[in-house]
Amino acid sequence: MGSNEDYAQKTMEELLAEEQKLKSRKTMTAVLVGFMMGVAIFAAVRGKFLPTIAMIIFSYLIGNGYAKSLKTVQSEISRRSAGH
Repeated sequence: MGSNEDYAQKTMEELLAEEQKLKSRKTMTAVLVGFMMGVAIFAAVRGKFLPTIAMIIFSYLIGNGYAKSLKTVQSEISRRSAGH
């Protein structure tokens, strides 16, 4: 998701494009996290501890990574907008 990118070096147009790209991935990220949580619930019902924990951890990492990337881009946009 580009968490290693330096958004301070990008132009405002590039930041806005990045924000739109991240927002367009929102539905796919939600579907993926939902699917993984469904698998975790299914595994829990079947008594499988390891797959349940793994799916919960992967869901958290995916959702958290998406949220951090979007927040970073939006904060840089906000910082630049306030400076003008």
